[in-house]
Amino acid sequence: MTDTQRDLATEILDAALMHVPFDGWSATAFNAAIQDADVAPAVAKGLFPRGAIDLAAAYHRRGDDAMVAALSAKDLSDMRFRDKVALAVRLRIESVEDKEAVRRGATLFALPMHAAEGAKLIWGTADRIWTVLGDTSRDINWYTKRATLSGVYSSTVLYWLGDDSLDNQATWAFLDRRIDDVMQVEKVKSQMRKAPGLGKLVTGAESFLSRIKSPKQRHDDLPGGWTVPR
Repeated sequence: MTDTQRDLATEILDAALMHVPFDGWSATAFNAAIQDADVAPAVAKGLFPRGAIDLAAAYHRRGDDAMVAALSAKDLSDMRFRDKVALAVRLRIESVEDKEAVRRGATLFALPMHAAEGAKLIWGTADRIWTVLGDTSRDINWYTKRATLSGVYSSTVLYWLGDDSLDNQATWAFLDRRIDDVMQVEKVKSQMRKAPGLGKLVTGAESFLSRIKSPKQRHDDLPGGWTVPR
């Protein structure tokens, strides 16, 4: 995609945001956007082959980009790791300029035919958070970290969509509780490793699962990998 095409894509997305609160992420909003941006339908379809679905996905990824930029500009050196994760989720939500656009997106990706796309976008957000925070895991933890954070992020967004508290204070309190819940799970796992009778069982299970590798260690396009026991 050339610079000119990227500019056109941005113009179309910006134009769509004027229509999404009224028409949702729909063909109506897509067609109105390309007309407002004065882009030929064939060119617009080349940039967004699935129309409004691709527009909604692009809007989500734009928020991810804004979150990464904001988080990268912060000094995190004195923060606990759980606070870094909470900050990342908060910055991701605060990157949203139009709550209604997110609400419409949540409605779109809740539909059965688009649920997989929505899950992929949320996973992508979790992956970018862990990546910018310096995650180096390459085993089963690569998956569990992103799966857990995907749950935290998606539940927090849903809470935020209905939050009318001052400065979203109720949402940030909800987020802190979800992060604390995750930390409790890690604490229990640590205790189980030390427990008589359970320690070897947990260690053995973790050793078995460690053979699952993250996509970064694969040389094909399959989601993960497995090393054969010797």
